[in-house]
Amino acid sequence: MTRFKAAIVQMRSTVNPARNIADMEEMVRAAAGAGAQYVQTPEMTGALVRDKEVFRANLREEAEDPVVAAAARIAQDARIHLHIGSTAILLDSGKVANRSFLFAPDGTLVTKYDKIHMFDVDLDNGESWRESATYEPGSRCVVADLPWTRFGLAICYDVRFSALFRDQALSGASVLTVPAAFTRQTGEAHWHVLLRARAIENGAFVIAAAQGGTHEDGRETYGHSLIVSPWGKIIAELDGDEPGFALAEIDPEESTAARRKVPNLKNTRAFDPTLPAAL
Repeated sequence: MTRFKAAIVQMRSTVNPARNIADMEEMVRAAAGAGAQYVQTPEMTGALVRDKEVFRANLREEAEDPVVAAAARIAQDARIHLHIGSTAILLDSGKVANRSFLFAPDGTLVTKYDKIHMFDVDLDNGESWRESATYEPGSRCVVADLPWTRFGLAICYDVRFSALFRDQALSGASVLTVPAAFTRQTGEAHWHVLLRARAIENGAFVIAAAQGGTHEDGRETYGHSLIVSPWGKIIAELDGDEPGFALAEIDPEESTAARRKVPNLKNTRAFDPTLPAAL
């Protein structure tokens, strides 16, 4: 395992995929120029659109999606591993996948991941979200071996389901990824706590690029893209919701050291499921 430089790209995606691709490309290339070897963009890099007709009009199948095509080209041109946090992909069923893509420096696709957990919530500020009405949830936990170490893939709301990350860590992942578009309300309350918890309990780095600010479609996202060390220390952060990028050096040996100090993965034990108390 060797050290590498990782970058988180914070965006404020609009309803226009072409504009978002241009913004993404500018920041990804800037991060690569600053030395990043792995660059991650947020959830819904392609567009954030509430209007259903506009959303549907922009949808494309994977082979025809402009974000996917642009990402492959940029990864090859910049000679980096480029992780598109997610974009909406039209499925044969008529539903949509919230899908992330990880490209190699030669532009080939390393792997992809469909968001498993759907954000179906009613917040006390009046916001109501039903991702399951539009998106087909994924069912597969995904890890990828990159030149430096093994990565685990997740998206946004997945961060609240610790079993997914535990499975990735037990399979050898020392870097966990959580590209996101956290709402402002939930982000202010839980973003930092959840990401640091996933890092600490798994002895792994967590890399989480985020959407930030008030978007063209009216929604508000929290920003504060983060990279967290296996000991729970924030080692890179975009402190606010403005677009930009930040970098950190990742040493996978820090994951090994953290797991040696607190060997909770090794100490995991099976237990009987909860049963009614004996009379």
